[in-house]
Amino acid sequence: MFTGLIETIGRVLSRTAKGGDICLRVGCASSFMSDVALGDSIAVNGVCLTVTSYGEDWFAADVSLETVHHTCIKDWGKGIQVNLEKALKLSSRLGGHIVTGHVDAVGEVVARKPDGRSIRLAVKAPPHLEKYLAAKGSVTVNGVSLTVNDLRGCEFDLNIVPHTSQETTLVQLKAGDKVHLEVDILARYMEQLMRAPADSESAGRESKLNKQFLAHHGFYKP
Repeated sequence: MFTGLIETIGRVLSRTAKGGDICLRVGCASSFMSDVALGDSIAVNGVCLTVTSYGEDWFAADVSLETVHHTCIKDWGKGIQVNLEKALKLSSRLGGHIVTGHVDAVGEVVARKPDGRSIRLAVKAPPHLEKYLAAKGSVTVNGVSLTVNDLRGCEFDLNIVPHTSQETTLVQLKAGDKVHLEVDILARYMEQLMRAPADSESAGRESKLNKQFLAHHGFYKP
């Protein structure tokens, strides 16, 4: 589990084919690695990977075919910069939002323009993710917790403030670039809860958790 608050920027040292999938080696600051242990989880551009070996300023992780098929990792070359975050500790503050590190899809940056001291990005998500996006809701882009400023179908706007530009790789994004997207996990659970009960005990009974109930309590805007 992660928060979407990036701790440091790493760099891909190598991407090696291994037994049908990939072994990824990432270089980073020694201070980031100071408390990393074998088997720890690290989000690499939003992808949760398990540390299989490490040194003072690097770590390696295996990338399964499932992950390869749903991310941009297969296109990464030596030297590409990546956002890094270690797994959340129970004693830590949840400064971003709940991020699982399981990428839902690859999106595309369709526009970039200055917005005061910030950068405004327009990102297009695949159509099947549209129902999980909401204006002023949370979304993870390349591992970074961000707020959806505006929503137009499956296209949404983001403001990248100066601090985020300085501490992440998002400042490098331009129109045409592919990005990892993870929607808010709460939206997924809400979808599941709103489905009709399927167990035998509640079969035939209509769930009270519907759009009218949510709208009445301020959780849904028709």
